[in-house]
Amino acid sequence: MTAMETYDTVILGAGAAGMMCAAHAAAHGGRVAVIEHGKAPGEKIRISGGGRCNFTNLHTAPEAFLSDNPHFARSALARYTQWDFIDLVGRHGIAWHEKTLGQLFCNGSAKEIIRLLIDEMAAVGAELHLGTTADEIGHDGARFTLRLGGAGGGRAATARQLVVATGGKSIPKMGATGYGYHLAERFGHRLIAPCPALVPFTFGGAELAAARALAGVATPARVRAGGGPAFEEALLFTHRGLSGPATLQASSYWHDGAPVEIDLLPGADSRDILVAARNTAGRRQVATVLAGYLPRRLAEAVTGDLGLAGNVADLPAEALDRLAARLDRWQVHPTGTEGYRTAEVTAGGIDTSGLSSKTMESRHLPGLFFIGEVVDVTGWLGGYNFQWAWSSGWAAGTAIAERRA
Repeated sequence: MTAMETYDTVILGAGAAGMMCAAHAAAHGGRVAVIEHGKAPGEKIRISGGGRCNFTNLHTAPEAFLSDNPHFARSALARYTQWDFIDLVGRHGIAWHEKTLGQLFCNGSAKEIIRLLIDEMAAVGAELHLGTTADEIGHDGARFTLRLGGAGGGRAATARQLVVATGGKSIPKMGATGYGYHLAERFGHRLIAPCPALVPFTFGGAELAAARALAGVATPARVRAGGGPAFEEALLFTHRGLSGPATLQASSYWHDGAPVEIDLLPGADSRDILVAARNTAGRRQVATVLAGYLPRRLAEAVTGDLGLAGNVADLPAEALDRLAARLDRWQVHPTGTEGYRTAEVTAGGIDTSGLSSKTMESRHLPGLFFIGEVVDVTGWLGGYNFQWAWSSGWAAGTAIAERRA
C-alpha cells in the first residue's frame, strides 16, 4: 500500500461473509479491499465441521433463525439460497455429502471453501490484506477514512463504502472481538445485547455433581429452553454440565434463571413403557428396565436420584408417575453457559431496525453495511449460520456492485 489508498469499498473481516461480499462487490469493477487482522483468511471456516465445514443446510428457511425482528433475514435468504451456494460449490469441483438433518459437509477439507472464496475474489480483482488492522475509522461527509495498522501500519485509506463483517465475540482464541459492535454504536446503531449461543450449559451444586458422575454419557433427547422450540438430537453430559447438539440448539433460546426441559425418551410415552414392563417383566429391576431405553449409567442415575429400587412390579402408582415425569419432563437449572470460549456463534448484535433487509446498508449512514454474525441474526446449528453469511454477504456485495453497473 502507498501512503494514501483510495478504494470504492473496504470490507472489514476476511471471514465467510466478508469474502463472499468482496467476490460480488467488485463484479462491475471498482477497487475492493478486504482488511483482516489475522494472519490467514477464513479461520472459523477452517475449524468448522471438524475441519470439513458444514457449509449450508438443505432445510434453510427464515424459521431457523433468531432475531429481534424474525422477518429481517427473509429477503437475503430468499434471494441467495442454499441452492445457489451448492451450485457455486459444484462449479468449483468441491465434493460434498449430506449428514443428519440436511447438513452439508465437504468430502475433503474446509480449506476447499476458503480456496473457493479466495478464487472468487481473485476473479474480480478484490484485494486481500492480511495482518492489517483498521485502527481509526471516520467519515468526512463524503467518504470513509481509515488509518491502517499492522502490515499496513501508518497507512491511510478512503472508501465510498465500508462493510463491517467482523463477526461476533465467539471463540476469542480465533481472534474474535467486539470491534464491530463498538463501531456500529459510534455510527449511531443500537445493539441487541450480544450473548454466547450454540454453547454448552454449566451447572452448580448437586446438578453439577450429577453431571460429572455421568460425564461422557450421550443419549438421544428432546431439549427445550426459554420458550423456544424443542430440538431432538443427541444430549451429552460433561464435567461442567450439558452439551451435545440438542443442548447447543436450545442454548440459543435460554436466558438466566430459566429451566431447561429434557425429554429422555423422545417419541415415546414413558408411562406406557413402564406400565407395559410392570405387566410383562414385573420381576426385573427398575433400572434394568430403563437400561433397555437409556444408557445404563443414566438409567441408574435417574432411578437412584428418585430413590427407586427393587422390581418394577413393586412400583406404586405414585412412583410410576414420578419416574415418567422425570423421563418426559426433566427440568434442570443451568447456572450459566461455557461462554464465548466455546460458543459457536454470538446471538444478538446490531439491531436490524437500523439496516435495510435488502442490501444490509445502514439507515443512518449511506455507504455503511453490516453483514454476517455481527448482525442480530443467529441460525440454528447445522450450517445455517454459514448460509446467513453467504446470503447477507451476497446482498451487500451485489447492492454495491449495482451502483457501478
